[in-house]
Amino acid sequence: MGTNGSTMLEPLRQGLPPIDPSAVSSAASVALPARYEAVRGARQFTRRTLDEWQLDERFDDVALVVSELVTNALRHALPADTVREDTAPVRLHLMRWSSRLVCAVRDPSQESPVSREAEAYEDFSAECGRGLFLVDSFADSWGWHPLAGTLGGKVVWALFRLDGAEQPSA
Repeated sequence: MGTNGSTMLEPLRQGLPPIDPSAVSSAASVALPARYEAVRGARQFTRRTLDEWQLDERFDDVALVVSELVTNALRHALPADTVREDTAPVRLHLMRWSSRLVCAVRDPSQESPVSREAEAYEDFSAECGRGLFLVDSFADSWGWHPLAGTLGGKVVWALFRLDGAEQPSA
């Protein structure tokens, strides 16, 4: 899922709960500085949040996906001179419904998260370029959408079904 712009919103139509703040049972968000050390901070934030929500058994899969999404945002979505500044152009959101958990990473780029990595799927021995393959492997679905208005940029998200969640019909 989430392989090109035409399918980027398809998972939203196939079981992602509405992005309505009143429908979310729990939500947490953190601004991340434009430094690669922010990936560790994102994992720590994810650990604390999942522990608080009593979802610590999901930490390994969710943390791996969060790490990949944040790394991609820092590596590909920011101008080269932005990384290492003390700005916070990347934001991690964790949202929980009764049967689903969504992690979403917002960054300032309008570019598809797939375009730069599509060719890397063919070389599994490569040191880098497998991030979205891992996201696709560990999350139940993922996608992205551009942001409108003054924020600009995009959000790349991954959905995890929690125990007892129904499978969407095909």
